[in-house]
Amino acid sequence: MAAVGVAPLLPGLLPTTAHAAAEDRPDFPLVQAGTAVDVFVDAADDPAVIRAAADLQADIERVGGARPSLLHTLPESAALLVLVGTIGASPVIDRLVAQGRLDVSRVKGRWEASVTQTVDRPVPGVDRALVIAGSDRRGTIYGIYDTSERIGVSPWYWWADVPVERRDTVTVPAGPFKRQEPSVRYRGIFINDEQNLTTWSHRTQEPDKNIGPETYKRVFELLLRLKANYLWPAMHPYSDFFNKYRENPELADQYGIVVGSSHPEALLRNGVHEWAPWAEEHPNADGSLPVYDYTVNPAVISDYWRARARQNAAYESSWTLGMRGLHDSALETKYATTIPEKVVVMNDIIADQRRILAEEVGAAAEPQIFIPYKEVLELYNAGVQVPDDVTLIWPDDNHGNMRQLPNAAERARSGGNGIYYHLSYWGRPKSYLWLDTTQLAKVWQELRRVYEHGTDRMWIFNVGDVKSIETGLSFAMDMAWDVDRWEADEVEDFLAEWAGRQFGRRHGREIASIRTEYYRLTAELRPEFIGTGIVSVIHHGDEAGRRMAAYDRLLQRVRAVGAELPEAYRDAFYELIEYPVHGAYLMHLKYYWADRNALAVRQGRGAGTNRFADLAEAAHAAEVAITKRYNTEVAGGKWDGFINPYPSQIPKAPGRPAVTRIARQETSGLGVAAEGNETGTARPLSFSSYTQDRRFIDVFNTGFLSVDWAAEAGQPWVLLSTTGGSLTEQKRVWVEVDWARVPEGTQDAVVSFTGSGQRVEVPLRVVNDGERGRSRARGFVEANGYVSIDAGHADQRVARGGGRWRAVRGLGRRTGAVEAVPSTAASITSDFASRAPELRYRVRFTTAGTFPVTVFRLPSLDERGYRRVAVALDDQPVTVLSGQSVTTGNRGDAWARQVEDGIEKLTATVTVAEAGEHVLRIFMVDPAIAVDQIVVDTGGLPVSYLAPPESFHPVFNPDPDPGTSLEAPDQ
Repeated sequence: MAAVGVAPLLPGLLPTTAHAAAEDRPDFPLVQAGTAVDVFVDAADDPAVIRAAADLQADIERVGGARPSLLHTLPESAALLVLVGTIGASPVIDRLVAQGRLDVSRVKGRWEASVTQTVDRPVPGVDRALVIAGSDRRGTIYGIYDTSERIGVSPWYWWADVPVERRDTVTVPAGPFKRQEPSVRYRGIFINDEQNLTTWSHRTQEPDKNIGPETYKRVFELLLRLKANYLWPAMHPYSDFFNKYRENPELADQYGIVVGSSHPEALLRNGVHEWAPWAEEHPNADGSLPVYDYTVNPAVISDYWRARARQNAAYESSWTLGMRGLHDSALETKYATTIPEKVVVMNDIIADQRRILAEEVGAAAEPQIFIPYKEVLELYNAGVQVPDDVTLIWPDDNHGNMRQLPNAAERARSGGNGIYYHLSYWGRPKSYLWLDTTQLAKVWQELRRVYEHGTDRMWIFNVGDVKSIETGLSFAMDMAWDVDRWEADEVEDFLAEWAGRQFGRRHGREIASIRTEYYRLTAELRPEFIGTGIVSVIHHGDEAGRRMAAYDRLLQRVRAVGAELPEAYRDAFYELIEYPVHGAYLMHLKYYWADRNALAVRQGRGAGTNRFADLAEAAHAAEVAITKRYNTEVAGGKWDGFINPYPSQIPKAPGRPAVTRIARQETSGLGVAAEGNETGTARPLSFSSYTQDRRFIDVFNTGFLSVDWAAEAGQPWVLLSTTGGSLTEQKRVWVEVDWARVPEGTQDAVVSFTGSGQRVEVPLRVVNDGERGRSRARGFVEANGYVSIDAGHADQRVARGGGRWRAVRGLGRRTGAVEAVPSTAASITSDFASRAPELRYRVRFTTAGTFPVTVFRLPSLDERGYRRVAVALDDQPVTVLSGQSVTTGNRGDAWARQVEDGIEKLTATVTVAEAGEHVLRIFMVDPAIAVDQIVVDTGGLPVSYLAPPESFHPVFNPDPDPGTSLEAPDQ
């Protein structure tokens, strides 16, 4: 793990043109023969650089077991030396630059750039030095931490207990390596909804505080190791506000972190904690307390802001302009009730704040930002005038979909544009705070679109409590540093590289594959969004049970990797890989068994009803147990209180599901329920030679005394997984067809169940086109009343007019979705067949008629535009489908449903004049719209949460997965 030579894999590190010559030079030893090479940094350099050099000192000791000295004066003689310094702040670095011995092209004068290279005889008495030089203080700091990561110290060594592998000899490549300017200038996080972080911090870090300097030190270091530079600190009532302890802003400056404040916290003021005491100290003339309403108490509010601006003027800060209500509530304007009136008030507020900053902070009052979050976006679009040098921070819809992006005029602003993006969220319609569940390919898609729209000044990510978001945060920071590093089909490559750094390259690919499947399952349904009755337990081979079986297989893979890891890696593996997979699985599992329990009640099951209740409660208990393990056993109990799906003061993950138990009765009886039927067997089981399906029949006891039962297939080509026995609770019987024996054409058959004096017949409908039919198929084939297509499986993609459809691997509910790009392309609203990028799917319809076709598109927004896609069959007229383009924030409406489901269903109709080969065509109307699946209902397709399994296709799906569901233990 993290062995010598990892340097070229680090993001943003570019070998210079001199690198080819440098390859023949020996690596630079940092530790050899038990001795560490000393580290020099000039005492005149920035304190943040000197502090980071001390981290390098500690990191070298972590890896090599020997601690170098940290020098502030050059040694009289040394064979080897590490020279750390900032251009313009370190005389020794400046001399090397002036002498032409340190190549700082593309570094000097740039933002946060650096170069690392070896220099022979850099100063008198020193034979050879590893020089780490930055264009500014953070450039030097990032160069330092690059070196740490190259020798094997993960940015997550402390926050996720990634072990540091010890080596007797520690070397780094000779270089030179340059870290170019980042893609995004300010890159940071918002610690938000931080009750668990607060609980942990109080228990383990600072018992007299609720998040204080000792915790922030750890946060600052993590940010720098991730190449971030910016923070919105914790702000909720149960946390101590950042400026309560004057050490906090002082420490941030000593680390080189820019501190700002979130959308309701103008000019670094935390209204939750600070307004009430300020109001008490500044009562109105009549003794009443002023309210936080600029139309009522402008002078008191202005003075409130001014005091903080004066207090923090000396630090590198970011200043949030504008105003919202206290604690993330809407703007209060008693004397401005209409939108135009509120626009005037907001303009006055911004002018007042700008005046305060000019008077108290001066030219150093940058960056200044304006965040049109929620209701403020409406005011901005109605005419709020934001000064040109202020950065506009565009918010997403809290679920990872950007609401709108800057137009040409906004992109030309000197202040530029940024984003506020959620990887964790508390609010409507549902919260996701527990695990890292936002699909990385989704993050890639949105951030790529953001960057293409010139939004590159500031990216802020809401990361909740920090832990559990480790992978998503790492990826977001990687994108922010070098947005071009990963392409549409390379997100899993990031995961492989990242996992390889944490657990060794041998395991990188498998862990990446595990994590990709985990994200796919969370894209289907976040574990925080599960509830009763969402995913079907009766259709498509038990849709919910198939998901549980996929989770179960994934967990087995996790455990197989974990078993191969050395003991030292087990804690980190549990935190980063095993707990998220196992926790998500159990959260869904308990609701799966609860749904089976509710269905059992409706079906009149006996003892099996209670078995499902037991299984649901056991899954909940198991989930509680693994969380307890995380908090009390992992890393020796280091994370006590940090991991909690059920915090007391913020939205909780779904808890224990309700179940029903029935009283024991000394009876027995035979019950049968076939797939596709909630009760009984009325809907036949359908089978097609193309999909070669596997269907289930549940046979169950209606009482508690055992019952003998038998099953018999009415045709010799009908195969049963079991044909009878003694039953106390229930048994799932799987039915398949021996396609080599069944006659061609449409066949009807039955499976008969007998027991307890009863006989129940289950009808089967079998359609066999034979192997010749399969071999002659050119595209997707209708079967079982539908055609289901994964959008990425187009037979042809046609680029037109400078636009095209791009596959994004790992995006959506299947293996990948397709996106219309570039995101800046013009919309196409006519002449689609000659102007619009197109997807073509060959489809063989076995029936004729007019059928609904549903396009499953991934949610995306454009509040100043449209979200449209068009569909047609063959050369028939094109139908334009309009998706939701505006967020609402309301529970139960269209936007709420699509962000909860992760898709939006857009439906048109197509007419199949006659059975046979046809071409289904999807056209881009608006760019950056992503299509995940397409389903044509040719008759009787049941309503279910997911699209049905993909149809047969000779290339993309020649052997459809018959599927298997998670089954209850036999009884």
